[in-house]
Amino acid sequence: MAAAGGEEVLAGGGVNHVVRTGRFVRRPAGPWSPAVHALLAHVRAAGFAGAPLAHGFDDQGREILDHLPGDVPDYPLARAVRSDAALVAVAVLLRGYHDATVGFVPPAGARWYRPTREPADVVCHGDIAPYNCVFRQGRPVAFIDFDTAHPGPRVWDVAYAAYRFVPLTGPGNPDFTAPVAEQTRRLALFADAYGLDAAARVALPVVARGRLADLVRHMHDRAAAGVAAFAEHIAQGHDVLYRADQAHIAGHEAAFVAALR
Repeated sequence: MAAAGGEEVLAGGGVNHVVRTGRFVRRPAGPWSPAVHALLAHVRAAGFAGAPLAHGFDDQGREILDHLPGDVPDYPLARAVRSDAALVAVAVLLRGYHDATVGFVPPAGARWYRPTREPADVVCHGDIAPYNCVFRQGRPVAFIDFDTAHPGPRVWDVAYAAYRFVPLTGPGNPDFTAPVAEQTRRLALFADAYGLDAAARVALPVVARGRLADLVRHMHDRAAAGVAAFAEHIAQGHDVLYRADQAHIAGHEAAFVAALR
C-alpha cells in the first residue's frame, strides 16, 4: 500500500505502523530501541546474518532498519511454512541467533520492552513466530521485529517458537492445529534441531504454558494502559484462545515430555 512521501505501508504490524522506503524499514521507536540496535550490531559482528541491521533514527523519531527481502507468512499458513523442513530450519536459525547473543553487553542505561528473566544466558527475541520470520523459496532465513528482545533463558524463546511452529495448539485454534501424535513428533524434531539440553527439554511444556500466561497478562496490562491494538486483540478473543492452548498443553504434558526425553 503506497503512502505519502514514497513510503509503502507493510502488511502485518499488528501493534506498530511499519513502512518501507527503498532498502529501509521505518517503524516506531521506543525506550528499548538503543539496546535493540546494539544487540543487532553485536549478533551481526558475531556472524549471524539472519536479522536486520539498524541505521539510527529519522527526523520523525522512527527507527531505521534494513528491509530484508522475502515473504513474511500470515495465517492461514502456506504448506511450506508448515513443513518439517521449515520447522527444522527455524530451530537451527534460532540456535544461531541465541549463540550469537552470548557475551552481549548492553549499553549503559539500557532498557528492554519486556523484563529480564533469569537465568539470562542469552538475549531472547521474545516473539519467534511465522509473522516475524522472513522466508525465501519456502525456507526461513531471518527474524524481524526485535522490539520484544530481552535477556532470558534459551528455553523461554524455544518454548514459544515451538508453540507457534509445531504448533502446540488445541483443536479449537483456527490458525494451525495438528493431532497430538503429530505435535509430539514435531516437538521432538524441533528440540533436536535446536540442540536443546536435557533439562530444558523436560521443562519445555511447562515453560510454554507459562509463556502463554505471560502473554495474556501482557495483553491485558497494555490494553488497560490504553494501547488500542491490544484492546482489539482482546475484543477478538485472542486471550481466550491462548488460555485454551494453555489447557491443551497441560492436558497433554505427559505425552510432550515423553517425546522430549
